[in-house]
Amino acid sequence: MLVLLLSPVVISYTLFFMGYRPGSINYGELLDVQKLSGSGVTQKTNIIFRIKDLHGKWIMLTVDSGQCDESCRSKLYYMRQIRTMQNKEMHRIERLWLVDDNVPGEDELWNEYDGTIIVNARDSELLDLIPTKEIQRNHIYLIDPLGNLMMRFPENIEPRKLSDDIKRLLHVSQLEH
Repeated sequence: MLVLLLSPVVISYTLFFMGYRPGSINYGELLDVQKLSGSGVTQKTNIIFRIKDLHGKWIMLTVDSGQCDESCRSKLYYMRQIRTMQNKEMHRIERLWLVDDNVPGEDELWNEYDGTIIVNARDSELLDLIPTKEIQRNHIYLIDPLGNLMMRFPENIEPRKLSDDIKRLLHVSQLEH
């Protein structure tokens, strides 16, 4: 009976000291959790935007120029499609584009990516808090409902894997929605 009771403890210590580490199931890279704060001005309505305005929602965030080249457009497209893929839970997700050069977006972008919040964030604290300023434009980031920057997705994303990560987070999220 004693051997049976102690076997899980012995097995766990053996695995630990042998260096066994189970693989991660998430696609995105977990970041050191950092509370985002700061403000900017929305491009469409010229209203002051604060990240806390979206408290209670998961936020897919991208940083790019207002001129929006091909990689920018593909990130906006993926963000729109991934939000749609969440079906009944899509109301819990917002899309945010921080324009880091204050160049106004084209009218075509307003129509094609309707629902994306576009914010002029040049010289904003928001941009300063996103790690690795040199490669901010390469990633889609995820902000939790408490306003913490928590995850970054690879440069050449696989939309299905990103969607699965978000679906899993929405499922285990304990906040009221």
